[in-house]
Amino acid sequence: MQVLVLGSAAGGGFPQWNCNCPNCQGVRNNTIAAESRTQSSIAISSDGERWLLCNASPDIRAQIAANTELHPRQNLRDTGIAGVLLVDAQIDHVTGLLSLREGCPLDVWCTPNVHQDLSTGFPLFEMLGHWQGGLRWQPIDIDTSRHEAGFTVGFCPELKFTAVALDSNAPPYSPRRGAPTPGDNIGLFIEDTASGSSLFYAPGLGRISDSTRAWLRRADCVLVDGTLWHNDEMQRLGVGSATGSDMGHLALAGEHGLLSELDRLPETTRRILIHINNTNPILDEASAERAVLDARGIEVARDGLKLSL
Repeated sequence: MQVLVLGSAAGGGFPQWNCNCPNCQGVRNNTIAAESRTQSSIAISSDGERWLLCNASPDIRAQIAANTELHPRQNLRDTGIAGVLLVDAQIDHVTGLLSLREGCPLDVWCTPNVHQDLSTGFPLFEMLGHWQGGLRWQPIDIDTSRHEAGFTVGFCPELKFTAVALDSNAPPYSPRRGAPTPGDNIGLFIEDTASGSSLFYAPGLGRISDSTRAWLRRADCVLVDGTLWHNDEMQRLGVGSATGSDMGHLALAGEHGLLSELDRLPETTRRILIHINNTNPILDEASAERAVLDARGIEVARDGLKLSL
């Protein structure tokens, strides 16, 4: 299994275009040790030729340009992207579909909840239906009784995918905002049936259930939500009123934070944070918070990171 981290930041990217918090100001002025990042997205392949795009961020055009694996190679009109999978319907994970309209028809895997939101509140399926067949919905079943069966994607024959319902939140335009139901947000457990290696990908984790904890422990590598260090981080900096829990993201710090969960994983588990908000002090490589991660052996994803599992 090959994984490309196309974007590693949360919505708005880093630096965020309208933000002058210490991190954003520092990376613009080169006064902190930090790298710019585009909005969260990864791509997965079993052969290095055909790639499943997991989330289509608003920065998808720049991300394709930065990753030669996704460039046209053979035909006059061509791409390494063979399909798209969406873990939720958040704006920063789906808006890039508009930039892929020239590649329609395009297979898109998502849950019924996500398909409903993208057919009503933010009707991408309807809008893109005007481009060469549009988006072809491939339903993802999250029935817990069928988790072990998982599902496959035709152009990644060696990979087995399992959709794990997560406790997070629906997007602001969804009628289920504040009262999410199973299918609004999923994690992916991806197993390479040839090598036996596995990845758990979850850029949005609001709370760790016993079921989610079991999937985390089962994976060789976890690529998970690193949005905020403190739950009230945005309030502390005066850049927003929402907490991490309001947005459906479990903060890293604190007695019941994500760091404590990651500490409980087997020592052999590779632990990587993704979907990092522009306010998070871990973006500063010289920060005390980044030192805490380094001491624990927890990595911070960057754009362009490549994993081979």
